Amino acid sequence: MKQSILAAMLFGLSISFASQAQDHRHVVVNPTKPDATEFWDPEVRVVTPGAIPSDAIVLFDGKNLDNWESIKDGGPAQWKVEGGKMTVVRGAGHISTKQKFTNYQLHIEWQSPIEPETLKSQGKGNSGIFMQGMYEVQVLNSYKNRSYRNGQAGSIYKQTAPLVNATSPMGEWNVYDIIYTAPVFTVNGGIETPAYVTVIHNGVVVQNHTKIQGTTEYIGQPLNPVHGAGPISLQDHGNAVSFRNIWLREM
Repeated sequence: MKQSILAAMLFGLSISFASQAQDHRHVVVNPTKPDATEFWDPEVRVVTPGAIPSDAIVLFDGKNLDNWESIKDGGPAQWKVEGGKMTVVRGAGHISTKQKFTNYQLHIEWQSPIEPETLKSQGKGNSGIFMQGMYEVQVLNSYKNRSYRNGQAGSIYKQTAPLVNATSPMGEWNVYDIIYTAPVFTVNGGIETPAYVTVIHNGVVVQNHTKIQGTTEYIGQPLNPVHGAGPISLQDHGNAVSFRNIWLREM
């Protein structure tokens, strides 16, 4: 029920953003009738809300990895699918959606494995979700497991720390709802509009329309290569992190 309500709220936000882009203030100067500022067409498109909105693209339904491929060689994704979830297989490598996207609402659920207390910081429940294959929202077991601020769960990795730590304990599921706006580049390769991301973690806002500084780099500063649409990518960091219920709405 909570997820359904959240999905409906996020859909409302997307409609709100689209509506704000229409500026009708000067269609009629000094109107004297109320209908001068009422706009009926085109009619707002109907989407049925629910656990999965009616216009969503289902990227993983717990059955197979047909929508995913290996980043290493473009072949079939080699992660394990069992019990309605996909799980990282150490050494199998990162995977990406076959389909590419620009602006969207992404829903994804993830679970840190039960791991020994000897694993600490970035060594525990580590994975990542990459927007357009290059901008990472961090996945990490950040429940009573301290790491650097801009590397814990919900961070824009190595860039912006989350507003709060809303991570569930090991073995429990975490929910990310992500609103992503792709960067827009000028004709000469400059940035006209940077990428922005909002991340809601377990119902809590942890990134609020955060500017993405550029690509995710483990060492050094972010880069800003010109690019078009890109995939959703998931990271093999060696930990058996699981994912389920992945769907996306293009905006």
